[in-house]
Parts: sequence; structure tokens; C-alpha cells
Amino acid sequence: MSRKNENQGFICQNCGATVNALKNGSYRNHCPYCLYSLHVDIKPGDRNNSCMSVMKPIGIKNTSNKGMQVIHQCIKCKEIRVNKVALDDEQPDDFDILLRLM
Repeated sequence: MSRKNENQGFICQNCGATVNALKNGSYRNHCPYCLYSLHVDIKPGDRNNSCMSVMKPIGIKNTSNKGMQVIHQCIKCKEIRVNKVALDDEQPDDFDILLRLM
């Protein structure tokens, strides 16, 4: 799958919100309203993970090269992944939820 095809909108499997693709050159892989994600990748963008379960936001991490990231844990297999926070978009990540995760 090309990175262009990966950057598409979706319906959140957790809260049902309509989520638009990011327009800032990055790729959205979690809902900006509830911060939940899906466990669909083995490597970023490959969509090859057979788990396909919902990933719950469990924390926040901040690094010098990636900035603020949401820590997600799969509710099925318990794998942990991180996803970059999207604050500079028409649908920014919910800041109140981000604060509660800190």
C-alpha cells in the first residue's frame, strides 16, 4: 500500500466519529475525538496485522525527534504502539484527553 493511499479518512471503530485525513503532510492513524486506534500494521502503513482489534490510548510520551505521541495498547493481544499526536489540523486531537493521559 502506498503512503498516499494510507492517508485516508475513516470511521472510528470505538466512538463512530467520521475522521478526515490529515492535510499537514502527516498520516492520521487514530481518532482525534477519543484517541483510539486500530491494530492493523506490523510495520507502519503495511496493513498486514491479522489482529485488527481496537487499540486503547493509555498514556503520552514525548521525544525530541517525534514530539508528543499517544501510547496505545491493543485490547486483544496487549501489544503497545505509539502514534504521533495531531494538534495542527482541522480535527486536532482532543487536548483534554491528552492532558488526562499525561
